[in-house]
Amino acid sequence: MKNKRDDVPFSYLVNVGHISANPVEVHLEADKRELAALADSWSVLSVDSFGADLQIGRWKRDGVRIKGRVRANIVQSCVVTLDPVPSEIDESFEQIFVPENSKLARRPANDAGEMVLDPDGPDLPESFTGDTIDAGEVVTEFAALAIDPYPRKPGVEFSGHIEDTGENDKKPSAFAVLKDWKKD
Repeated sequence: MKNKRDDVPFSYLVNVGHISANPVEVHLEADKRELAALADSWSVLSVDSFGADLQIGRWKRDGVRIKGRVRANIVQSCVVTLDPVPSEIDESFEQIFVPENSKLARRPANDAGEMVLDPDGPDLPESFTGDTIDAGEVVTEFAALAIDPYPRKPGVEFSGHIEDTGENDKKPSAFAVLKDWKKD
């Protein structure tokens, strides 16, 4: 297992050939440079901590399963006051990877040739090329999905915004356009 990729803010490369059937426990923790790169990537004020506990093991014959928990403490800007708002991320995840040409990566179809997707079912496996998977990029994506897109300081409400109650709305008559119509 390796630790570097320069094109992503947090990277932990896993060599697929070294993965056994028995899952391996791995703990990942971001350093100061990686925390700053994550904050920039996620467009937040700061990332104070970022870490993950993973289990990496074989899935079926040639697949890889990465599951675990990602935790982060971030600071975002309040959408109302722009004051700093601390947030905590604590997400469990599971992702399965299969080689690019594997039959397990194909989407199932019914007799009519239509794809059948179950929104509550498990996700389809992701495919990978080469002999490495970036587990750091996987945990970064799951953490990013957990970020609140509209953080708000507790107790802060929008002020000066008046919601339309609809009382002054008058439903137009279907015959209103005929009112001024004259016969010639």
